[in-house]
Amino acid sequence: MKPILIKNAIIVNEGKTEKKDVLIQNEKISLIAKEINPQENYRIIDASGKYLLPGMIDDQVHFREPGLIHKATIASESKAAVAGGITSFIEMPNTVPQATTQKLLEDKFEIAKNTSYANYSFMFGGTNDNLEELLKTNPKKVAAIKLFLGSSTGNMLVDDEAVLTEIFSKTKMLIAVHCEDEATIKRNLNEHIKIYGEAIPIEKHPIIRSEEACYISSSKAIELAKKTGARLHVYHLSTLKETELLDNSIPLTEKRITAEVCVHHLWFDDSDYAKKGTFIKWNPAVKTKKDKDGLLQALLDDKIDIIATDHAPHTIAEKKQVYTKAPSGGPLVQHALLALLEMYHKGKISLEKIVEKFSHNVAIMYQIEKRGFIKEGYFADLVLVDLKHPETVSKENILYKCKWSPFEGTTFQSKVLTTFVNGNIVYNKGVFNENIKGKRLEFNR
Repeated sequence: MKPILIKNAIIVNEGKTEKKDVLIQNEKISLIAKEINPQENYRIIDASGKYLLPGMIDDQVHFREPGLIHKATIASESKAAVAGGITSFIEMPNTVPQATTQKLLEDKFEIAKNTSYANYSFMFGGTNDNLEELLKTNPKKVAAIKLFLGSSTGNMLVDDEAVLTEIFSKTKMLIAVHCEDEATIKRNLNEHIKIYGEAIPIEKHPIIRSEEACYISSSKAIELAKKTGARLHVYHLSTLKETELLDNSIPLTEKRITAEVCVHHLWFDDSDYAKKGTFIKWNPAVKTKKDKDGLLQALLDDKIDIIATDHAPHTIAEKKQVYTKAPSGGPLVQHALLALLEMYHKGKISLEKIVEKFSHNVAIMYQIEKRGFIKEGYFADLVLVDLKHPETVSKENILYKCKWSPFEGTTFQSKVLTTFVNGNIVYNKGVFNENIKGKRLEFNR
């Protein structure tokens, strides 16, 4: 592979924005300087006026393979992710079969090895009865342990407190949790079914999957982590109240309890249900504008540590069903960075903070080996964006297998031009290199 020299890029990295050249050789960044003289064998990319960011790292996606490939595949969704500037992802265990044994987990890694356009890792799924298998998980090769403390699929709801305490006490790995109190949700749902039957108005979703349900579960998980010393990561916060549980007084590298917010909880609020309907039905639910604004402020104040997507596609037919049958989740990886850049254009967040929360901090938190930064010696996972190139999301340019997006009809002011994965140009102005595949992430633990 020819060395690639990116000239005149505006680099956003480690809190700074500055114009520099970047040389890529043998999958990695070999030199960053104000001026790098091109050699005869270099491939030159003129990035004048364009912004070069470290590739985004999405720590929570559902790519549906194996078992649910009518919704998505690792190939289709990683392709969309790369087009959206996401160069690495961590995928969830609730596929069919669920990744709740080491053999089933490795089967997913094998699929990704042959089909993923982006770098990848997968989480091992905890249940009420697989602790022995869970403790075999290799911390250098697997991202984390995933526990559903609410809203699980199959048998993945971990609701035995004795088992939870044992998992929290015995594993040294990061434990990532979905926090919603199942008893509260069931009670709320039954009350609404009595009134509306199956056709509950979608506007009732954040009342059924309420602030109370989220807070009860999050607070219990955090209390247990403090008691046992476990390394806990709370997924997709959706309420202002939950941010009160979090600490911003110590550096991320010293935190034992971390949290994230997803793009949809920063973008949508309950006023959007009237127009978007079940297409913005997520668990946890999109809630009030006060919650949305509070989550953004907690992100800016470093109470919330990272941004993710919780990319979870379903078919259009599935999403169009009545409330009780329409599944929760939606596709986001292709447009998450663009949505954040739109928030930058609106003065809500800086470019440096986007990079920190959607790349740097994910790498730090999971201890990912040599990724998440534009540094010499690091893998050249990079995304080149044009902040002055408007594009409207439409059926024609959506890459998800499900062929819809909650952002359909939205015009973003920015565009992803080129995405580099391990120094290879995998996506460039709408064209993919179909021959290049991502690598398994490794962890410095």
